[in-house]
Amino acid sequence: MLTALIVILIALAVLLIAALLCFFRVFYSPPRRPLGEGEYDKIPGRAYDPYREQIRKWQETARAMDYTEHSVRSFDGLRLTAKLYDFDGEGPIELMAHGYRGTAERDMCGGIFRARELGHSAFLINHRAAADSDGHVITFGAKERYDILTWINYINSLFDGKRKIILTGISMGAATVMLASAMELPPNVVGVLADCGYTSAEAIIKKVIRDMHLPPALCYPLVRLGALIYGGFDPNDASPVEALRNTHLPIIFVHGDADGFVPAYMSEENYNACASENKRLLLIEGADHGLAYPKGQDDYVKEVREFFAYIKE
Repeated sequence: MLTALIVILIALAVLLIAALLCFFRVFYSPPRRPLGEGEYDKIPGRAYDPYREQIRKWQETARAMDYTEHSVRSFDGLRLTAKLYDFDGEGPIELMAHGYRGTAERDMCGGIFRARELGHSAFLINHRAAADSDGHVITFGAKERYDILTWINYINSLFDGKRKIILTGISMGAATVMLASAMELPPNVVGVLADCGYTSAEAIIKKVIRDMHLPPALCYPLVRLGALIYGGFDPNDASPVEALRNTHLPIIFVHGDADGFVPAYMSEENYNACASENKRLLLIEGADHGLAYPKGQDDYVKEVREFFAYIKE
């Protein structure tokens, strides 16, 4: 009897340790050092090499532009930060959400200039557990979706609800704004731009596990357990493809057809699931993950301008 109890306790300890390791690997964001003057956060991966100079120039130029800094408290008490590039004081504002383990400046710097070309202003948010926002747990949109609502309400408090808002996101940021699109939002939220978003946290985590040549059926339950015990959330709650069945906001889905991280078929599935009567899918030929705009700037701007023409009617 005693031996059986010891075996059970050892197995439980191993399970908890394995879940903890998965939590740190997937969801934990360690303390972050602020970037100094002349320092720029770089996106890892060889796919970005041809675009690094362009991205650095966007970052450098954005730092020299006029912007205002903002912060709010999340529903669970975290201080979240953002920058507003307000180009005309009255046009639509794109609330821009960055990707997994990214920052607003790194992932959305090109979006500032795309937005300006379209006659939009850019409101770049740092997710919880990113840059100088508080927090150490990345939840793949499960909690970040509520931060989007907090920022929407904050923007409306700044402008008395008179500015139209477009929810824009890339990668995890796209998943987050898709999740938010199914929530009860103010009427001045008029559309969504979802760039290379995944169908669900479960699907993308399992995809990465397979890429690591590990068995998803064994590993994902440990990842989920780690999130539940140590992160205080369930990654299965972050399912954009399910949220989209309950949204009626106009949404344009953008994806590079050479995306090696979040496969383009995920945007196709999201598009097909979307209940909105006004939706569009744009695939950029040859673009890898998060590179649809740098790769195909002209087509990207043209399609987004045409899609959002209704907000000026």
